[in-house]
Amino acid sequence: MFYRPAEGHGLPHNPFNAIVTPRPIAWVSTTGAQGDNIAPHSFFNAVAYVPPQVVFASTGIKDTLTNIRETGVFAVNIVEEAMLKAMSETSALLPRDKDEFVLNDLPKAPCETIACPRLAGAPATLECRVVQEVQLLGRDNVLVIGEVTGIHLRDDCLVNGRFDATRFHPVARMGYRDYAIVREVIELARPNER
Repeated sequence: MFYRPAEGHGLPHNPFNAIVTPRPIAWVSTTGAQGDNIAPHSFFNAVAYVPPQVVFASTGIKDTLTNIRETGVFAVNIVEEAMLKAMSETSALLPRDKDEFVLNDLPKAPCETIACPRLAGAPATLECRVVQEVQLLGRDNVLVIGEVTGIHLRDDCLVNGRFDATRFHPVARMGYRDYAIVREVIELARPNER
């Protein structure tokens, strides 16, 4: 099968999200004039080491993006298997003044380098300052680039000086309504590391 996205695929569901998988999930927490917010974004990744930077895309002008535009900061909370259902619940479209932390009984903690809440107990949280916002093609598609200014690591996820994903089983977004849980890690040295 071949199709041009602009002409449609003819399938019952759009396959694009199912092709580019698995994708890490940024469970982005923010604050703004109308309160705190936490919401998942699956168009997300780390893109630079020094200084460390991440990107995520907002597909629509939602509370997350509105709060970021007000404050210039956000936190990315890493999702573990035990948080899957709660993370999904925070994707609900709610009035702007509704706090997803409170509605879903999620514990908040303050960030250290930015004025924003983070998810207490997350395996890791990246505190970020907005570097740039890029308007993408399409209606209300916005890429947010953030510099990581602080990193929280949960102590039980550190093993022999390494952040160990097998300790918390990260959640990744697949296509449609599907998710993946990372349960197996394979170590492979690059040619110049042998």
